[in-house]
Amino acid sequence: MIPTPTARSDRKRKELVDAAYQRLASAGFEGLRTRDVAGAVGVNVATLHYYFPTKEALIRAVVGHAMSRFASTLSAEGTPAQQLRAHFAGLRRLVRTEPQLMAVMGELALRSTRDPALAAILRQGDDAWHAWLLRLLGPAAKDGALPAGRNPSDVAALVMATLRGLYMLPPESRNPKRGEQALRELERSLGI
Repeated sequence: MIPTPTARSDRKRKELVDAAYQRLASAGFEGLRTRDVAGAVGVNVATLHYYFPTKEALIRAVVGHAMSRFASTLSAEGTPAQQLRAHFAGLRRLVRTEPQLMAVMGELALRSTRDPALAAILRQGDDAWHAWLLRLLGPAAKDGALPAGRNPSDVAALVMATLRGLYMLPPESRNPKRGEQALRELERSLGI
């Protein structure tokens, strides 16, 4: 079967996003050059600009890809406590198996302090994650799955801050085992 033009276009777009993601993970924003991204995919810069008219558009697509990796840890199956356990298991898996995701998120967070548009995109992702956590933590607190007196919004903020702390560590000092330990201990302290 011959791929349709749309399928080929989608595949090329994904390849460019993946190449930019890998480049951002390995070289940071300072090393993210569109000609290197295009070269990694075997196209010229004009072709890259056909798919992503600006470098910012390419970065937005990388943010979307990174956020989708975190979204892959969310489940709609089971009780709120089971969904939270699955989310924590997924986060531990990402910390262990996708160190480039932590590097990319760290780069995005650092860059967002100087880039209001990127900061707004990351804030939207954070707001959506916080809302999702609240949808689970509220019922989990009512069911007694959280220790008494725990405020679901505060717990959601703690979960998010823990993960942010993990990806803000410089790659050379980041230890996936410690990340797993921190998330496991957070989960244990919440009684999840």
